[in-house]
Amino acid sequence: MDPYLHYVNAELGLWLQQMKKKSGLFGNITHGVQSKINEWIPDKVHKAITLAIENMVKVVIKGSSWIRPKAPDEMELKVRELKIRNRIKWYRNTASAEGAVTGAGGILLGFADFPAFLTIKMKMLFDIAALYGFDTRDYQERLFLLYVFQLSFSSQQRRNDLIGLIENWEEYRDSLPRDLNEFDWKTFQLDYRDYIDLAKLAQLIPIVGAGVGAIANYRLTELLGKTAMNAYRLRFLNKGK
Repeated sequence: MDPYLHYVNAELGLWLQQMKKKSGLFGNITHGVQSKINEWIPDKVHKAITLAIENMVKVVIKGSSWIRPKAPDEMELKVRELKIRNRIKWYRNTASAEGAVTGAGGILLGFADFPAFLTIKMKMLFDIAALYGFDTRDYQERLFLLYVFQLSFSSQQRRNDLIGLIENWEEYRDSLPRDLNEFDWKTFQLDYRDYIDLAKLAQLIPIVGAGVGAIANYRLTELLGKTAMNAYRLRFLNKGK
């Protein structure tokens, strides 16, 4: 076996173990607290937030496909992934700088961070998909991208539910929502908010928020990049079989 392919398979195996592990005590407690808080929030508020995030993501998804990096079909996996790592690094640094700027401004600029950071992350996913050779003009590819995003920013319990879908995408894809309007946006926004709220709460504090925003955005972007690489590796390697 090619040494690099051996390395990829080993890393992929470790990642799958991590995605499938049982939720720990702390994770269960945190998830329980967040679920209880979400129950206290009026359904009217949930609907408003869900609609806002749904519309925001749809706008980003439509716009992010305009300019995509290209990778020839014959490009070696090692070369592809070198390009992908460079793209992740660029987006990670951009997100970190954006988090520092909005974090320094306190709560008002902190709210501006949400759509800006979301756009950076989504655009990075489009680039990663394209470099692995997947055409994001296809609706189902955009749907896969949303599930990768959800897998990255969710509780361990939710990851256990999602990883099977990611791992067996070809079997599931035809039974999934045929329109973005049918996608479960409420669960999507709850998973995302519950995951990032704790990481980015201190970003709303003026001055102090700059450091928090920079570090949080850096780590969250890196996490998404790693998750996306392994999710697309599963499909890329399966294509060659």
